[in-house]
Amino acid sequence: MTGDASEAPDNPGVIAPPPLIYASALAVGLVTRGMVGRGVSRNAPAYPVFFLSRVLGWLLIVVGVGIGALGFREMRRAGTNVDPREPTTAIVTEGPYRFTRNPLYLGMTLIYSGIAVRANAFPAVLLLPAVLFVMQRGVIEREERYLERKFGDEYLRYKTRVRRWL
Repeated sequence: MTGDASEAPDNPGVIAPPPLIYASALAVGLVTRGMVGRGVSRNAPAYPVFFLSRVLGWLLIVVGVGIGALGFREMRRAGTNVDPREPTTAIVTEGPYRFTRNPLYLGMTLIYSGIAVRANAFPAVLLLPAVLFVMQRGVIEREERYLERKFGDEYLRYKTRVRRWL
């Protein structure tokens, strides 16, 4: 830095680490669920729903972990930082980044959803839109402005080719 106060830092300035945003809301949803009751039990007549929630929950978790792991791997291959609080050194366009600009956040969203469904935690499901709003405003939009500043036309071209989520 040259000491010029108007220079932006070489990071997006996200409001919090994304895993913390997801984990905090999920914890609140799970604790709230524990305080208000267990929901559908194994002995309830809705056993098929209970079974389906277990299968769907695991499916969401496995797919989320897979997408996140592939995104993480591609960022490491490109030699850029995974932590959004650190400088980005490259635009990653391979692997899941060909389909979504945010595979790590998509993966976290699927994992969150899978855990909420598996735990039959309706309060956690209700908190997910708030998590996505915070992610959108406090993380993703800040990252996009940063990448536009840092990489200019290269990032803008990528942004026109690949959707934010899916």
